[in-house]
Amino acid sequence: MFFPILVAATTAVLATGAEVLHAMRIRKVRHLAFGPTGRFSTPTILAPVLKVLFLGGLAWALTTLYLLEPKAHRSEVKEIESKERRHLLLVLDVSPSMKLKDSGEDSGLTRTQRSSKLVQSLLKRTTDDKLHITMVAVYNGAKPVVQESRDLEVILNFLDGMDMSSVFPVGKTRLFDGLEEAAKIAREWPSNSATLLLVSDGDTVPATGMPKMPPSIDGVLVMGVGNPTKGSMIDGRQSRQDVGALQQIASRLGGQYHDGNMRHVPSSVLNDLGSLKTDEEGLKLTLREYALITGISSALGLAILPLLLYFFASPFKPGTS
Repeated sequence: MFFPILVAATTAVLATGAEVLHAMRIRKVRHLAFGPTGRFSTPTILAPVLKVLFLGGLAWALTTLYLLEPKAHRSEVKEIESKERRHLLLVLDVSPSMKLKDSGEDSGLTRTQRSSKLVQSLLKRTTDDKLHITMVAVYNGAKPVVQESRDLEVILNFLDGMDMSSVFPVGKTRLFDGLEEAAKIAREWPSNSATLLLVSDGDTVPATGMPKMPPSIDGVLVMGVGNPTKGSMIDGRQSRQDVGALQQIASRLGGQYHDGNMRHVPSSVLNDLGSLKTDEEGLKLTLREYALITGISSALGLAILPLLLYFFASPFKPGTS
């Protein structure tokens, strides 16, 4: 933006002229201000330079903020056109084995609770206003729970201990049914607009039948929960996180696997997915932030400068011995 720079330069030129005129006037009475030597002190030499810089910076900041489009925070959410939407497609394992308590740093969480914490951590780090979340629950079959929601609280409510296995008939976990349902939903989306997130313990994964993902899926992340080394009893058998099966799913889908039993997903992994924007991108300074920082710093400098000159401009005190 050229105009704010022009305003700042004009302000600096005018301020420089005013400071030169002021210095010429002070020079006539310099012996009264600085004593018999009449020598200008270092603070009085630096003060005009700083004042010109502060005034120029303040002029640039205020002009920039005035010309920038206002950022409004309203309760109403602006509708995003379907072709501009970004998607997070969450496939969540809700089978009975996910209720086993063997997850977390002290193994004090159920696999469902650990899944909830992992997904909540991920969602809270996303900063894309165009992100729409679709959630598919999978056990003995698959059911869409939420479709294209932008309300994180709705998703978090389903993750917060809600028992969704009761809506399925009792049987084996058919994880590929969830992936097949996810693929059906994602077929209507634009290419490279979605990230697929699968959260499971991988307890029962078939060797064949992997669904093919549509072009809309830009990245895949498979998160495993549950203790991968020590099993827990359920239905007369040992259940543990099947790392090998989950890694194979991630590999066959062209994605990444992350053992979430004790560690949250690093932001670097999320950034590699391509279609998710995390808080690291959201916290990058824009022109608005630079203008705010410059304006506040310049205003503070102009406010403090007279006070500093009052105390440190001249050691000479008339009338004192």
